[in-house]
Order: sequence, then structure tokens, then C-alpha cells
Amino acid sequence: MKAHYALRLLQIASTGLVAWLVGCASKPEPEPEPARAPVAAQVPATPAAPLGQTPVRTRETSMPPPSPSGATTALAYRRDAARHLYSHNRDRIFHGKLPPMLHAVGVLQVQVDGAGRVVGLSWMRAPKHAPDVIAEIERSVRAAAPFPAPVRLGRVTYTDTWLWDRSGQFQLDTLTEGQL
Repeated sequence: MKAHYALRLLQIASTGLVAWLVGCASKPEPEPEPARAPVAAQVPATPAAPLGQTPVRTRETSMPPPSPSGATTALAYRRDAARHLYSHNRDRIFHGKLPPMLHAVGVLQVQVDGAGRVVGLSWMRAPKHAPDVIAEIERSVRAAAPFPAPVRLGRVTYTDTWLWDRSGQFQLDTLTEGQL
């Protein structure tokens, strides 16, 4: 079991190093977009809201409250939160392996109270070259509230890395499909 935790710590550290290196890279010449894997059938075909605009929700499209999380650690809760964010952003998830050069990488801490409300956001590494991405990530997190209530933790602060493609689609490091 200790080997599993050591491997996960190594993965987290390497993700942080990649994020730092991406932030230090000079701006490359534009390249043609690589082909993406087809979107799964259960993903709705509705277009995403333009960057910076919150999609309008009606009663018919509102999502039911999330099931409570039984996580006993922030790391376990992170997986529940990532799944929750994916369920609220189905049309914004990049399917398949991400391209080698991402538009932005951000590391965000999210504080969630015992009822699943977002009570704070704190950037550990903000993609300052892309303020529109910062605003969109924050909007997406707040729009997905309430999160699964951390019933066994009471309240939780979890950290995840946002991997942002030029298309406006993203993956979270917790659920990433990898990178080319």
C-alpha cells in the first residue's frame, strides 16, 4: 500500500514539474490542431457556452443534488469532485490524449464546506498568460456547486490540476487520459 502512495506522490510531483515547465516555455509557432478521438455517445450535442459566459440552466436541465462523498482523505475527495465537475461540463471535456503543447495549465485549491458549498478558491499556479482561462475555471467550479458533501471529513480543501486545450476543452489531472 505504501508503494501505491509513493507512486501517486511521484505522479503529483511530476505533474507539478510539467506544469512549471509549460509555464516557462516560450510561445511556439501555431501548429495545426491534432485529430481528437470521437466524443462518446452519451455526451450531449449542445454547443458549449462561449468563453466567459455562463450557460443558462432551466428546471429541465438542472442537475439533481450530488450524492454525498464517503471520502476519508482530501485525495479521495478530489476524485469525487473531479467526477462531479465532469458531469457538469460534459461538453467541455477533451476526449482522448491531450496534445503535447497545452494552452494553459493551472493548479487550483478548492475549499468545500460540509454541505458541499464552495467557500474558497486559491491558485497554487495560475495560468497568468491566459486570464480568460483563470476566469473560466473559477466560473466552472462555482457553477458546479454544490459539490458532493464531504460527510466523513466535515469540510475539505482539495487540489487539482486543470489541463486546458486551445479549443476551450479541458481535462483534470485526476481523470486525465494522458498527453501525446
